[in-house]
Amino acid sequence: MRAPKRPIHAVSTWVRRQPPKVKAFLAVVSGMAALVLLRFIVHDHDNLFVAAEAVHSIGISVLIYKLMKEKTCAGLSLKSQELTAIFLAVRLYCSFVMEYDIHTLLDLATLATTLWVIYMIRFNLRSSYMEDKDNFAIYYVVVPCAVLALLIHPSTSHNILNRIFWAFCVYLEAVSVLPQLRVMQNTKIVEPFTAHYVFALGVARFLSCAHWVLQVLFHSVEIRVVI
Repeated sequence: MRAPKRPIHAVSTWVRRQPPKVKAFLAVVSGMAALVLLRFIVHDHDNLFVAAEAVHSIGISVLIYKLMKEKTCAGLSLKSQELTAIFLAVRLYCSFVMEYDIHTLLDLATLATTLWVIYMIRFNLRSSYMEDKDNFAIYYVVVPCAVLALLIHPSTSHNILNRIFWAFCVYLEAVSVLPQLRVMQNTKIVEPFTAHYVFALGVARFLSCAHWVLQVLFHSVEIRVVI
């Protein structure tokens, strides 16, 4: 007699069988539900930003462990790392001029480790880098994020240029994982360490976006739309 499936396993099996549009709809609904839940259980929304940085640091640590243990960068996207370095550098600048605090130190540490990963991929482990699979054009995300930041940015007492930079790094952070997803799609192989790293990035991006959305919706941070 077959043992009954656990509820979580049954739900996951059902979701996997759904068409892409249904999966996308379920993802949106789940994200909105998670935002509402975070709204009521997290009183200081800045903690979401710190949590996002902490999870990102864990993901980077997993990546560093992979590079040092396996001596290979196969399956990793250099372009995702470069996009990450760009938005971290911009956010670090904004943090220095707008709000020097624990976020600044977290960004500095994450940027340093990201630059180390870029160095390892470009030089020490260059022979194992799948450059032909890492074919996502980064200007497809950098340019739209820059334009969107010019049009939609927070209206605060800070200098307008700094506000645009801050919006730019928020938008770029949200899409910086796309080249890594393209590599995974092209190779058709997902290594455990890479999968854990991408999962950590996904959680970190969600927490960071949740912090931004909740700040906008529930802290009366006006968004200025330039037409």
